[in-house]
Amino acid sequence: MNDRQLSLKKIDEYRWEIPTTFQDGMLVPGRIYADEGLLRNIKKDQAFKQVANVATLPGIIKYSLAMPDIHWGYGFPIGGVAATDPSAGGVISPGGVGFDINCGVRLIRSELEVEEVRLKMDKLLPALFNKIPCGVGSKSSLRLSGKEESRLLKEGSRWVVEQGMGLTEDLDRTEESGCISGADPFRVSERAKQRGSRQLGTLGSGNHFLEIQYVDEIYDAEVARVFGLRKGSVTVMIHCGSRGLGHQVCTDYLVVMGAAARKYGINLPDRQLACAPAESEEGRDYFAAMACAANYAWANRQVIMHWVREVFQKVFGRKEDDLRMDLVYDVAHNIAKYEHHRVADDLKRVCVHRKGATRAFPPGHPDLPEMYRVSGQPVLIPGDMGSYSYVLAGTERAMEETWGSTCHGAGRALSRTAARKLVRGNDLVDELKRRGITVMAKSLRVLGEEAPRAYKDVTAVVEVVHRAGISRKVARLKPMGVIKG
Repeated sequence: MNDRQLSLKKIDEYRWEIPTTFQDGMLVPGRIYADEGLLRNIKKDQAFKQVANVATLPGIIKYSLAMPDIHWGYGFPIGGVAATDPSAGGVISPGGVGFDINCGVRLIRSELEVEEVRLKMDKLLPALFNKIPCGVGSKSSLRLSGKEESRLLKEGSRWVVEQGMGLTEDLDRTEESGCISGADPFRVSERAKQRGSRQLGTLGSGNHFLEIQYVDEIYDAEVARVFGLRKGSVTVMIHCGSRGLGHQVCTDYLVVMGAAARKYGINLPDRQLACAPAESEEGRDYFAAMACAANYAWANRQVIMHWVREVFQKVFGRKEDDLRMDLVYDVAHNIAKYEHHRVADDLKRVCVHRKGATRAFPPGHPDLPEMYRVSGQPVLIPGDMGSYSYVLAGTERAMEETWGSTCHGAGRALSRTAARKLVRGNDLVDELKRRGITVMAKSLRVLGEEAPRAYKDVTAVVEVVHRAGISRKVARLKPMGVIKG
């Protein structure tokens, strides 16, 4: 990367462009979605350099995109989106997906009211904490045989539902119905499978969480009704991914892709962008392994949701039909997928990398379940545990500009090390308790790394994507109880 001064072209209040003249080898401009305040933070983080790096990838189409929650990542920035054309030598890159393959968010609605849940929080949160393993290296009560794990890697959430842990309608309300086709367990190393065999149904650590919330504000009453959300009702949000299995898949294929980039003569400004042509043997093998990890992540969140439902039924002494703990939606935000998008006047099959970015398909899109064709796809945006999370809906403008993508969360403003220096875990627990939020954590050290001040203002991030038109606000959720690794 050279040291030329960044000269951003302002398109409007929420769109900024990095010209191809910024860096040698850029094939397309960079485009950043941000307001003036968020842009200052992005420049400080230097993540715009990674946006420019991504713009050099063979076969990239239109733009290297960055959402307003962008921050420095491995290869791609977190908050980065890029599509490549496989028919023109376009590449697939593990750095455009990340180590936690299909880290994502699942939102459950209920018929419970905020006050009746507050009265039971001292029983409910510990019961969930004891039922759902969390923390570094956490192990599940489920143990998969080799045959069972192979089926799970191919079938994702459907395998879990077939074991009696969930409902058929859960699959309809999960992106890709909880299973990407093309998954091949033979492309996953034995080490990765070993790591996954005891982690199904675990939250993990870092920024993963389970949060009991309530609907604090409704912005679009009609769409909120379609999503099953009403003011004052209680929701549960689950944020986690593919655990050690996904991490190992990424680790394994970064070695493969590094060699592939040299083999195919791909010059990269950053070795972390290691890649191969999507239609090459290496590219197809990575996708098949990544799809397995993505399916594992959907299965993981499905199991956790099943246990959440069981705990709520036990604590409140009410049946499932009475609680109506229905899945609103489950979205991935670390993934590469083959999708059909309009490029110029043609409908093309492209490889869309979303790393720290959420799919946001519009009303009428054929990949959405019938119930959401009128509203657009539910988009789930978690914030920090001290403020809000948001539910949005996908738009046609996102399809036109961002490959049907939007932001995925608040985005870090401080590194974990910097956050630890500012906040002690015990102090944070007390601070949040004073604000009416109960927290249980496996590690107070990790909790300090996830302090609210370590993140950007999620409301500012959501306002940008709403005003830019690449998703629209539906509802705001406020935390009551949080479980962290």
